[in-house]
Parts: sequence; C-alpha cells; structure tokens
Amino acid sequence: MHIICPSCHTTNRIPSDRLEHHPHCGKCKQTLFTGQPLELNSDHFQRHISLNDIAVVVDFWAPWCGPCKMMAPAFAQAAAKLEPRVRLAKLNTEQEQGIAAQFNIRSIPTMILFKAGREIARQSGAMNAQDIERWISSHV
Repeated sequence: MHIICPSCHTTNRIPSDRLEHHPHCGKCKQTLFTGQPLELNSDHFQRHISLNDIAVVVDFWAPWCGPCKMMAPAFAQAAAKLEPRVRLAKLNTEQEQGIAAQFNIRSIPTMILFKAGREIARQSGAMNAQDIERWISSHV
C-alpha cells in the first residue's frame, strides 16, 4: 500500500499486513501513523487525498468556529482509534480558502471522506467521537 508520510510527505510502500506494526517513513524515519489528525495545507493537501491507499477524512474547520473547537477533541479521539485503517486530517478554511471553495464548503465543521482523490461522503455539523467513528466506518 502507498502511505504518505505525515512529516515529510514522501510516499512509502508498506505491505498491508504491516500497517498495524507502527511502520516508519523510509526517508525521514518518523512514524507513519501518529494517532493524531494531520494538519493539511495547500502544499500537500492533494498529495494526501490522492496518493494514500487508505481513506482520508478531512475536517474543514476555522479557528473562530465554536462547534469546530468543540469537535476537535472528538476528532482526535477518532483518529487514535481509526488509524492505520483511515487517516484523519484537518484543513483550516481561513488559511486555505481556495481549497475550501474548490470543495464547496458552505458550513463548518464539514468532514469529507476521500478515497483515491475522490469524494466518497460528506457530513456537516459537529459530532462526538463515537458518531465520527460510526460515520467513517459506514463509508470505508
């Protein structure tokens, strides 16, 4: 499987039966799965949603958004439970307005599940960790 490193954004080839064994990046030697949401920006957003062979769920949020702040710990809890099967990432819509416009983000928080660069599912509104996990699991 191809897994993009959350640290140096290099593509790594990992046998699917080794994902659970805490693989490390071949280039920077950092762990490929941290159990924490990955912060994305325009420099590496497309790379992560297109080249990862696992599903990537992006939380589109903004720092001024109360529901976004309330959901952040739940999203982090879900990341800890769902990796390495699914990568969870966050995108600040204030800093990356072009990407938010590209995906027609009208309300935040909005989560989009991507597989091979394609949008598979979308959910708007704050959710608790169990609901996030359930929503993701129902689409993966």
